[in-house]
Amino acid sequence: MPIRHSILALAVVCLWALNMIVIKLGVAEIPPMLMCALRFILVSALVVPFTRFPLARLPGVLLVSLTFGSLHFGALFVALQSAEAGTSAVIIQLGAPIATLLACLFLREPLGAMRLAGLAISVLGIAILAAGPTLPGLAPFALLVVSATAWAVTNLIIKAMPDVGPMAMMGWSSLFATPQLLLASWLVESDRWSMVPLAGWNGWFSVVYSAIGSSIVGYGVWYWLLRRHSINAVVPYSMLNPLLAVLFGIVLIGDDPSPVKMIGALVMVLGVALILRRRDAALPDTA
Repeated sequence: MPIRHSILALAVVCLWALNMIVIKLGVAEIPPMLMCALRFILVSALVVPFTRFPLARLPGVLLVSLTFGSLHFGALFVALQSAEAGTSAVIIQLGAPIATLLACLFLREPLGAMRLAGLAISVLGIAILAAGPTLPGLAPFALLVVSATAWAVTNLIIKAMPDVGPMAMMGWSSLFATPQLLLASWLVESDRWSMVPLAGWNGWFSVVYSAIGSSIVGYGVWYWLLRRHSINAVVPYSMLNPLLAVLFGIVLIGDDPSPVKMIGALVMVLGVALILRRRDAALPDTA
């Protein structure tokens, strides 16, 4: 790629890595389900008027709104209330090995020696994280695994709908996910409306940044690059996302600078890189 396009790819990855930090700060002021719904309201308002998709794909888009919107993002936002941002970014990378296993089981895609090695190395990365002090408790860890699994399932669904453009999928799935998350917030977040008037700069900036910076600008530039360059030229940059999230978490919000966390993150990224080699990932595994 030309150097200016490489800089664009790095800038997008930085946007995504910072998004984990921003969400972490935001859910301290706005309940996570409600904040996620507000993010999707903003995304859909800015994207839906300019995109369309075949009506026959409506069931699939609705399903993506559940798996990617409510489950992936909803579980991630709730987990970030108590889990470290950098550690969460690493655990979310489990989506790649889970997607590989699901593709093998349901799409009969061969694993091959490279992907098997990547799976084993990814599990080793999580095991290393478990030996350190920054692995979250059982509940947030389970939510992060649910989030990663939902991302993996979403990739399989999107693979069956190549005629729905990425921005259309983002906008319309955000629109359909909004009432789901508002209902979830109404059911489980009793303090939702009392916290909103008290939300400060961090809370509202988080909503705007995650919607415009991470989703619209980030994914928009990413897919612009994918239309002009091969998957193998663009996707490897996304491997920097968890490492940058760990670094930003340490520098910006005082996450634990544990060497074990850094080693676990590096091992996990190596495993994911092996899994994604020669594989067309439908969605980058980000927030």
